[in-house]
Parts: sequence; C-alpha cells; structure tokens
Amino acid sequence: MENDKEKFKKLKISTLLDLALIVPTSYNNTTLSLDLKVGEFGTFEATVENVNTHNGKLNVTFFLPKFSKKISSIFFRATPYHYQLFTKESKHYIQGKLEQYKGYLQMSQPKSIKEIGKIIPKYKSVLKQSELVELVSKYVNEKNLYADGLDSLEVVTVMNLHFPKEISHIMEEKHFKQRVIQQLKFIEAFNHVKKLRGKRTDYPAVRLLDGDISSFTSSLPFSLTKEQQTVIEDIQKDLSREDKAAKRMVVGDVGSGKTMVILASVMMALPHKSILMAPTSLLALQLYEEAQKHLSTSVKIVLVMQGRDSDDYTDADFIIGTHALLYKDDLPEASLVMVDEQHRFGTRQRASLEALVSNGEKRPHFLQFSATPIPRTQAMMQSELLDVSLITTTPFERELKTQMIGKQDFPALLTHIEKEISCKHQVLIIYPLVEESVEVPYQSLEESKGFWREKFDNVYVTHGKDKQKEEVLLEFREKGDMLLATTVVEVGISLPRLTLIVIVGAERLGLATLHQLRGRVGRNGLKSWCYLFSHFPKSERLQRFCETDNGFDIAKLDLKFRDSGDILDGTIQSGQKFKWLDMTEDEEVIERAKSRIVGL
Repeated sequence: MENDKEKFKKLKISTLLDLALIVPTSYNNTTLSLDLKVGEFGTFEATVENVNTHNGKLNVTFFLPKFSKKISSIFFRATPYHYQLFTKESKHYIQGKLEQYKGYLQMSQPKSIKEIGKIIPKYKSVLKQSELVELVSKYVNEKNLYADGLDSLEVVTVMNLHFPKEISHIMEEKHFKQRVIQQLKFIEAFNHVKKLRGKRTDYPAVRLLDGDISSFTSSLPFSLTKEQQTVIEDIQKDLSREDKAAKRMVVGDVGSGKTMVILASVMMALPHKSILMAPTSLLALQLYEEAQKHLSTSVKIVLVMQGRDSDDYTDADFIIGTHALLYKDDLPEASLVMVDEQHRFGTRQRASLEALVSNGEKRPHFLQFSATPIPRTQAMMQSELLDVSLITTTPFERELKTQMIGKQDFPALLTHIEKEISCKHQVLIIYPLVEESVEVPYQSLEESKGFWREKFDNVYVTHGKDKQKEEVLLEFREKGDMLLATTVVEVGISLPRLTLIVIVGAERLGLATLHQLRGRVGRNGLKSWCYLFSHFPKSERLQRFCETDNGFDIAKLDLKFRDSGDILDGTIQSGQKFKWLDMTEDEEVIERAKSRIVGL
C-alpha cells in the first residue's frame, strides 16, 4: 500500500477517479485473426519451417496451419534472444503487419506473444506499463466506482475502457465514440468538483452583521443596477449568519460598480469595524476618496499606507490600506475583512490579514473582489471553494469603438490624438517593453518618448519598475494630456478624461489583459476608442476581441484561444488542465456534476 502511494504521487493523482481517467491511448488485440488481410495488423498461430542468416539478417519462414500458407519474415536487428526463440519446428503466436511482395506474404520483425484472446490496453504514463496496469487492476473495479458516486452507465464505460472484453467495446487509438467522450467529460467534472468541495473549510463568524443600508443607497446620486442589488442581497444573507463566516468572491467587469458593493458591505457591518486591503497605494487612495464621497460623515474612515502618517485607526469604522496593514500588530478586531483585486495577493497574505483580526476559532466575514472576469464555467467550479457572485453589466452604456490598426494608419491616428487632446481629453499609449529588444518588432517606451514629447505637451511616462509610478499616475490624472506606459495601468486607476488608448503589439497580450487595458477608457460615458496596433492585421483572435466588449464573453474567448482549462480555485491559481472537459462549452456538464454531488 505504501508503495502504491508513491506511484500515485509519481502520477500526480490523489483519487480513484484520477486513476480511472488515465484511459488507454491504444490497445493490443491478441485475438487470432480470422483471415489474411494484407496491409493490416494480425495475430496468427505459426510454426517455424525454416531459419537462415543472410548479410547479418535473420530470415524465418513460418507456416500458418489455419490458412495452409507460408509467411517469410526478416529480423533486421536480430539478437541472441531471436536465435534461441525461433528454432526450426518451434510453435508461436506471431503478431505484426501483413505485407505482400511479388505474390509472397511477408511480415517484418513479428513479435512472438505468449497469450492470445485478450485486448491489452496501452497507457502513456510516467510509470512502467506493468506498474500502471497493476494499479488499475487493483483499484478500478465496479464496487469502487459505484462507491465513488458514478452511475451504472459511467461504470460500464470506465470498465470497458480499461478491461475491454471484445474489440467492439472500444475504438482504435483516441477516436472514442461521442457517447464515451461525454461520459469522460462528466466523470472529469464530477471528480474535480468533488475534490474542490473537499478543500473548503468553514468557520463560525465573529458575529452576525445586519446594519441598515437604506440610508446609504437612498443618498446615492444614481440608482444601483439590478446585478449590484442582487450581489448586495447575497452579501446581506452571508453576513446575517453567525454559525458560518462569509467567504464570497465578487467578480465584476470593468466599470461594473464593485466599489458601491464594497461601501454597502461597510454599512452592513456597522456599528462594527471593516477592513479593506488593496494591492497598490493608488487603488487604496481611490477607494478612500470614493468612501469619503459616498459614506455618511458619521462613518470614520482611515487610510493606512507605507510612508504615510495615518490617523489613529484603532477607533475607525472603516480601515482602508495596502499590504502595509499586514505589518500592523495593533489592528483592531474586525467583523468584516475585504480584499480588492484579490488575485494580486498571495494566499498567505490574504490569510494573514484574516488571522490578524480573528478571535480564536471565530473568523471575520471575508469578501474578495476581482475586476478580472472569468467564464461562467470557471465561476461554477470556484463556487465549490467559496461563494461566487458575478456582476456582468455596467451602470451605463459605454460608447467605445475597438479597432485594429497598422503602420499605414499612423497619420490618421496622430490626427485623432490631436483632436482628443484639443477637447481636454487624455490619451494612453501602451508599449510592450520599456527598452529596445531584438526579440520584439516594435518600438519600446524609451525609444518612443522623444517623438511624442516633441509633438505634445504634458506627456507623462511610467512603467512597472518605476518606483514613482503611482505618483506619476496621480499627477497625470490631474494635469496630463498623454501617458506612455507598459501594462502597469492594467488594473484599477480611474482616469475620467481618458478617451483614447493605443496598445502597441496587441497580439502579444492575452485577451483578458487587453480587456483590462481597454477598461481604462470611457469610464464616465465619454465616447472612446481603443486601437490595437499590430504588424499582424489578420488575427482572428484580435478581430473577435474587437467585436465584443463584455468581459465575461472575452474571458470565454481567451480560454478558447489559449486552449487551456486553467482553474482559479479561489485560493491559488492552479495549473489544472482538463483532457476531456471543455471549459468554454461544457457548462451543462459541470451543472450536472455539481447536482450529483449535492445529492450524494
């Protein structure tokens, strides 16, 4: 058993269904052939009639008693084993491809097999064939498969794949029947959802929270969208429980209004404390400004950042900060902890913040927010680890045009940039690299800044390694006309006057990143443009991106074009790839798998 555990570890699997899903890649059919088909693989009873050596090659003539025919065979790489095996008048079951030359039957380098009448599966694995066959034989059986939750049709499918009784039960190589593929998709989804559910741990809450939010929502100068209201209702239900601390992730598209959901949650927590951690000073500052603007003056809000003398936060109602919060050993007990752009923090950082303000076994209610849309299938999977809410709509329609451009369009682009700046609007140009590289066929940020500064005033420059990037972005927001940057502006900064973005070498970026960059423009309803500058204008992927501005549709497209089933499991980004399940299409399969598990 201990040895088996080591084999499971080598295979990187942890469940019976993981093992069952390592299906054979092909089969060796050792059933005796009923006829002589030239050009096909066959198995025959044979007697050695003659043996000789010519030019270092072993020539063997076999007689097939069933067909009263002779077959000549050549062994080009004969070993002492072959000479001992194929002696005159010895009897064999030989296997190989039947050929014909000048009317004579031939079989090059045939194998002599010991057993006939079996269909032997062949696996692709880090283990030896014999070791994997032994594992499968030991654990993959009807009793175990039923016990693991499969139904009779799924059990039959798995058993026929690993232990086929006749060739009609299987298809050659990977061309499985559609029905079999559908069964494997379901088993793969079922197995993964089950594993995720086993990872979820819940704790009692520090306390239930049922603060009134009506004064907050009625004082807003706009109406909340239906989806914002639905998510707020989900959170109200979460926070009203004392037996289980909330563990929810809110995923909202660019400009969907997640900030209002955060502020409504703060109101629900009152008169108790809330803490929010943001990944950058800029995001923390923006959230602080929004909180001051929309929350009642009776709510004490404090900002905690490195290098900033913060007010006394011990008696604050709402503490907003960066990872600097993790280094405060006197944070007050909080009933609600929130993390913005949760994927920008490691699992340990998120857990550390939670632990800092926990009370023994009791945990604060925990909400995570993300502006990176995910496909619905992925959200369905994640909901096994934590509750998930999606905000797919925006409070207002954006008038935004996305277009692919090339070198020939540069004069027209310059004219458009001049026009936008003359209207007191701002322009953002994203470069693939800071400095020149022979690997990238585009100008870098450093090479280009001279050209733009000659033509325009108030041109700001920043990038990921720039220690002053947050100060540059803040100053640009107030005073700038044009910003040259790398993807450092991908997430978060609100630039109300930004109406035009140019992404240089757009084909080098994933669709999700392009969507986040495009989300910087048109935030306040101004007519806006996103230009994808590329030397490769005939990109289907980029063309599809130009045709939709819905982040959740783009996440689905991104998954499709990356041909990847990566799952964000709510705590870490794992490299889970699915062999059968298609995360862009198989929503119904995942739904069925989840329903089955609920019923177990």
